[in-house]
Amino acid sequence: MKKGWKVALTALLGVLVVFFCVVGWWVYQSKHQLDQMQKSKEESRFGQFETKEDEKPPEWEGTERVNILLMGGDERGLRKGEVARSDSMMVVSIDPESKKIHLFSVLRDTYVKIPGHDRNRINTALALGGPDLAMKTIGDLTGLNIQYYVYVDFQGFIKLVDAIGGVDFYVEKNMKYSDSADGHVYDIDLKKGQQHLDGEKALQYVRFRHDAMSDFTRTERQREFMKTIANKLRQGTNLVRLPDILGKVTPFVETNLSGNDMLKLASLGYKSHQAGSAQLPPMELVTDEKVGGSSVLGIKDEDALKGYVQSVLMKDEAEASASPSSSPSSSPSASAGR
Repeated sequence: MKKGWKVALTALLGVLVVFFCVVGWWVYQSKHQLDQMQKSKEESRFGQFETKEDEKPPEWEGTERVNILLMGGDERGLRKGEVARSDSMMVVSIDPESKKIHLFSVLRDTYVKIPGHDRNRINTALALGGPDLAMKTIGDLTGLNIQYYVYVDFQGFIKLVDAIGGVDFYVEKNMKYSDSADGHVYDIDLKKGQQHLDGEKALQYVRFRHDAMSDFTRTERQREFMKTIANKLRQGTNLVRLPDILGKVTPFVETNLSGNDMLKLASLGYKSHQAGSAQLPPMELVTDEKVGGSSVLGIKDEDALKGYVQSVLMKDEAEASASPSSSPSSSPSASAGR
């Protein structure tokens, strides 16, 4: 009996050793790939921009709200040394205390003051001064301290969706657009209905804006699609395959997040839930303006916009849908903060 117990204990210890070796390898491989996303000045597409003290992002201590600016860039037709404007901009805001995640999409034609430059469309900040200026500009607009950025080009987005096996998604209407400028490589042709989107089809979906509401509906689609991506990344099979997924997208991604930062954020994100999303500026604060003959989006009241951001951060759509009878006074008023 004692001998059998020792054999069982030895077998259990053997299994534990193998388990910890596998986990250790997974963490090592994941961190190695994550570290590759933080490009050196020589490797970076933003290497020509010098770091300015007044544009440096604040450090995240790990206990306060963390805000990450996600930027997608269209690099077609760029000459050497040129930097693309940010085709899409989203801010992911996570509260470590309440475990709530909020997603804000920023309309790219929003006309704002860009620090150190004249007023311009907000999507030009990246081309004028790189990620630090983009974070500073959007931070000033929203009233949020933006600590990190992640930039990905079209190919990186395609590789990510393909690496997680595509997504099942409902396309709400037929979408068609043809552009000969790039040899029709990025034409859009989607049919209405539930379907499986691979990387190329997913890119078509998030890029489409050729309807009556243009970028307004496009940013809404992007937020919903990003939620779907986040949910699929949390699935067990994709978590196990994380090193392989990261290896496929790393060449197309740039960030100021270190590997350790990303692992901490991944752990926080896994424990958190999606509490809401919103467009910035909201429709009630948008004005149509003309600058140099071109249409831009003005902001009626920038202080009201910052207040709107804070009001969104205090909401929890998941909790509200789970408890439809709860009154506004009974909902949690966790500190939103910067």
